[in-house]
Amino acid sequence: MSQSNNSIEDLKNQLNIVDVIGRVVPLKRAGSNYKGVCPFHNEKTPSFVVSEQKQIFTCFGCGASGNVIEFTKRYYNLEFKEACEKLGRENGIEINFSSSRDKYLEKYYEVNKEAARFFYRAMTETANRGYAYMKNRGLEDAILKKFGIGFADEKWDSLYNYFKDKGTDEKILLELGLISKSSKDGKYYDKFRNRVIFPILSTTGKVIGFGGRTIDGSDPKYLNSPENKVFQKKNNLYALNFTKQDMGKADYGILVEGYMDVISLYQRGVKNVGASLGTALTENQAKLLKRYTKNIVLSYDSDNAGRKAALRGIDILEKEGLKVKVLHVNDGKDPDEFIKEHGKTAFLELVENAYLMTDYKIQTAKSKYDLTSEEGKIDFINEAGEILKNLSPTGKDIYIKKIAKELSISEGALRMEVMGNNDGLEPKPLPVYPSREEEKKIEGLSNTEASIIKCLIVNPNLTVKLMNNCDILESPLSLKIFKLIIEKYGSKGDFHWSEILEGLSLEEGQYANQRLNSVIVSGNENQVFEQCVETWILEKKKVRRDELMRRLALADESINGEEMNRIMAELMELNLIINR
Repeated sequence: MSQSNNSIEDLKNQLNIVDVIGRVVPLKRAGSNYKGVCPFHNEKTPSFVVSEQKQIFTCFGCGASGNVIEFTKRYYNLEFKEACEKLGRENGIEINFSSSRDKYLEKYYEVNKEAARFFYRAMTETANRGYAYMKNRGLEDAILKKFGIGFADEKWDSLYNYFKDKGTDEKILLELGLISKSSKDGKYYDKFRNRVIFPILSTTGKVIGFGGRTIDGSDPKYLNSPENKVFQKKNNLYALNFTKQDMGKADYGILVEGYMDVISLYQRGVKNVGASLGTALTENQAKLLKRYTKNIVLSYDSDNAGRKAALRGIDILEKEGLKVKVLHVNDGKDPDEFIKEHGKTAFLELVENAYLMTDYKIQTAKSKYDLTSEEGKIDFINEAGEILKNLSPTGKDIYIKKIAKELSISEGALRMEVMGNNDGLEPKPLPVYPSREEEKKIEGLSNTEASIIKCLIVNPNLTVKLMNNCDILESPLSLKIFKLIIEKYGSKGDFHWSEILEGLSLEEGQYANQRLNSVIVSGNENQVFEQCVETWILEKKKVRRDELMRRLALADESINGEEMNRIMAELMELNLIINR
């Protein structure tokens, strides 16, 4: 992929960052700059500044900064090219991204786009069975338009004749799976007939394929476009082009099995939703989701096939570093049926109470065995042991105690099953200690600082919380580490310790590794972080109390009665907190 640097520079030069950001973020002039509430993290006091002179934005709360393209990327969860194209399209500026392959494929996208329009007109301009079917399913006209839902009539050649009149190459129609060719007489006929049509769009908004749902009970129930030059199921998710921003805002996405589930949830206000395209979830789809959120809720059918799909999905998503929950809709209903009957609030309660992925795996294993029999217990314990082996030490401990209590078995026996004879311990690499000369150059990390940094490494999402309490870091080394995290990654919470080490000197890195290796927080990082902050706040209050006590001890006539009362009142408040 090549691009015209001049074109990108022209884009930045022709746009005023204040105008672009001002469309989505209320800005007020503050001297020569503009100020507003940051759209990238929750805050009440505005710390988001836009410089018209420099054409950049900066948030002094979360560290986000950049030019107009960077803002568009962040705000709309877009890739660089997508952000440039969006800005160009909305402002009438031509962006010169060039690729011979792109130009070659553009005609395929155009044919798909024209087919989508043909199907949509067939759905909306004349009475038809498809429209009646969708209205009977409770869908509104606005939603039909939003998703471009169309109808393929029962005739054998409606779409073919339409494209034939336009002079479209039949080879393209065949490759896209819009028509087929009879092996008997060589005639062409429409692939989609008597079906409701769901256009499938890429995240950049191009029509890449179609799904057709039968309305007369014929098989197959769903018919999808075949794999072709512009459509690979493994690389796309249905409706993500509409819902990716909603996933980013909610900080989680819901994956369902069918087109109708997506559309029904979306119509009723649950918009952070998408669906795989009739295949098992793939690594590429997981990577795609990770662009927009790190938290996924799987809402699949509760039958055996649905459970197997959920378990496969958990493994795929977890491998890509996503956190997964699983929900099953009550009474065997699918999400479409459930939300129509019970509403948005009830469905979101199911989401809130969804199984954590380990709980789901264990519950699924339980359902396979008769736990009232000794043989069933043994088989379940063997499977549960495999599930727990990949957990953190704290995670193992929690679930071992829980399962042992539920089954009334020895906790020690279950621990041996999970951890083996070595208690699950693995040899640790020997720490590298700096020399005495090197130690003199490094001001050490306090226990609190070491614990805080280790918490960030285990759970980078805590970076945002630390920003509100960054005074807790006082040593030059801890401040340098935190500065590197913010400079490289802002508050996105996706840094890797190995990359931060690259910004430290060899001596600093060796010392930091030595200190952090002695801190164990795995599985309890949130609690450890909160305890560190609470302890630090308490120590600050003790220092303030001691300062006031010294003032009272040295008090003379220069302190009037009003000032004395204020000091006493503050002392009383501090003592209540400290002695709580």
